[in-house]
Amino acid sequence: MAKLTSARGSFQQLLLFAFLVITALLVGVALRAVFQYDELMTQSRDAASRAVTLSGSAQSLAERSAAMERAGRQSLVLTDTVLRRRFDDADRDARAALARLEQNGLAGETPNQWRDQLQLIEGLMNGPPDTALSRESSMAMQFRELDGLNTQLAQQAQYLIETMNRELAQRIESARQRLMRVVLAASALAVVLAMAFGIWLARPFKRLERAIVGLGENRLDEPIDIRGPADVRRVSQQLEWLRLRLTELDADKARFLRHVSHELKTPLAALREGVSLLEDGVTGALNPAQREVAQILQQNTIALQGQIEALLRFNAAAFEARELRRQRTPLLPLIEEQIEAQRLQWQANGLTVRAEGEPIAVAVDPVKLGTAVANLLSNAIRFSSRGGTIGIVVSSTADSAHIDINDAGPGIAEGDRDRIFEPFYRGERQPQHSVKGTGIGLSIVQEYIAAHGGRIRLLPDGPGARFRIELPRSA
Repeated sequence: MAKLTSARGSFQQLLLFAFLVITALLVGVALRAVFQYDELMTQSRDAASRAVTLSGSAQSLAERSAAMERAGRQSLVLTDTVLRRRFDDADRDARAALARLEQNGLAGETPNQWRDQLQLIEGLMNGPPDTALSRESSMAMQFRELDGLNTQLAQQAQYLIETMNRELAQRIESARQRLMRVVLAASALAVVLAMAFGIWLARPFKRLERAIVGLGENRLDEPIDIRGPADVRRVSQQLEWLRLRLTELDADKARFLRHVSHELKTPLAALREGVSLLEDGVTGALNPAQREVAQILQQNTIALQGQIEALLRFNAAAFEARELRRQRTPLLPLIEEQIEAQRLQWQANGLTVRAEGEPIAVAVDPVKLGTAVANLLSNAIRFSSRGGTIGIVVSSTADSAHIDINDAGPGIAEGDRDRIFEPFYRGERQPQHSVKGTGIGLSIVQEYIAAHGGRIRLLPDGPGARFRIELPRSA
């Protein structure tokens, strides 16, 4: 189901589906709570109605018993048929009240005892007139027994009401606990679903972000194929088209540079040869002004040839950066090898070069990383003041290895900090009495380090210029 939705649904549809699932879960919990509330309210109303009925019936039973006693005793003394009918009516109402008590849960032997006692009283109502006074006296004693039974029935009715109230309270508490558990479980499930949907829906966008960053960093050899919703798939296909287009443009640029550089080198070599012949006087002696012009031409042809060769080196470096031959390489020996290779240069400038730090080994291309370190060291030697110290420190974190190179020069001007890695850019603080650089050294360093999945940064703290190479340890 997930794969089907992923292939056919858009991001908007999947987001709506996620909201509907979570909303359905919460609505289900709310409806369950409403149903439980209605059920408890019904039980509460039933319990209240039974309590009122029990209490009223017990009170009515006591009142009807008192009415029977008055009417019965007076009927025996006065031999009055009206009073006898009153007794019979009260008798009937009392029995009905007792029946209501039994219908609402009152059980036990007391109701039967009450009926037996009332039957004795009814038996005293019948007899010859000359025994009326003795029967009236006996009736008074029987009604006292009946009052005792009425009291027991009232107490039993009150106990039954209290029992129903406790049971209702227990049911309410049990329902509250069940509802609380359901709410907590539903809330936790809603949070889990929200996080799961969020991660699931955000994953394609993280891949899109990585693909866009890869295009920005010129990693054009990695195909872009991002699975996900339909609209994300469309963006993935457009990015893949853009990658192929950039690859073509990059190849066209490389071919153009090679072609132009090759085409320029041949006439430039002829121009240099011709200027040399002029300087040597092969075509005739030159006057001072002509010799000065020939020297200017010679200097500019040499500078132009250096620019063309730098352009070729940068183009070759950009191409070679994609072909890494990684092997586990200790960083300190690699750095010391580059220091030794440039010993004549830094000793000629009276400099001291120190390499120190942790003995870290990283999977890198030793040739290309060595070239990057050599370019940084060459720049540090060129910009450092005579007698200064160039420090190279190797350190690491859990995820990356660092190579810090700190020179003894004037540092990078604030206006140059954002452009120093651009090809052929030279900053304003150029060293005096040294050959002017081509401006591609740091660009080549950036190409090689980016190819390793790392980065090079210019750190803000000085003195001097301080560069940091960061390489991933997991490569």
